[in-house]
Amino acid sequence: MFRQLYSALTSENTLNLAFEDLTQMLKHGAWMFDRANEVLHSQASADEVRQPLYDRDQAINELERSIRRKVLRHLTVNPGHDVAICLALMSVAKDAERIGDYCKNVFEVGHFYTEGFHVPKYQEPLDNMALEMGDMFDKVIKATRNSDEKQARQALTKAVEVRQRSDRLIEELFRDEHHIAFHEAVAYSLLARHYKRVAAHLANIATAVLGRLEDLDFYSDADDDG
Repeated sequence: MFRQLYSALTSENTLNLAFEDLTQMLKHGAWMFDRANEVLHSQASADEVRQPLYDRDQAINELERSIRRKVLRHLTVNPGHDVAICLALMSVAKDAERIGDYCKNVFEVGHFYTEGFHVPKYQEPLDNMALEMGDMFDKVIKATRNSDEKQARQALTKAVEVRQRSDRLIEELFRDEHHIAFHEAVAYSLLARHYKRVAAHLANIATAVLGRLEDLDFYSDADDDG
């Protein structure tokens, strides 16, 4: 789908700018994800990160509104032209906006939970997920910027792995017969859930790059409801 869009960009400057806005939204989301995890692991102060993080979130929100304006302007000037592509672009812009929200949620876990992580069998899988998702952000950014289907497929594979591992971790928390502090268990489960949702929205954007319009919103909606 985005390959078709990319071809149209040479003659449609408005859509070109909207496409650039989407890439910028993802870059902001990647920055927020990294900073939130730095706070989580006490590598950065919550007080220092909070305002820049929320400023980035506001920038993401404004970019989403900018995409809507550009798409509506394009459809007004060219009624009936590229409708499916425009709707898909607005859909994945919403995914990018939701990523910013979940990055704030990760930050809030790091800000409010201050007791530390002491159970390696939960901490290590979550740390690995965060590293994989950093790579996933890179792949989705490249995929959307360059209409790179190879990067999109690799991102989708990683998303499936993250989602499965987060589900297993939450199930293990429920089955755990060993003593684990209640607040620490809550922190682990929240992180697993937030990581899973970020992965789901990145997967939806990667799906758009692959042109699978029938699958748009399948990943993110199923995850948000589940």
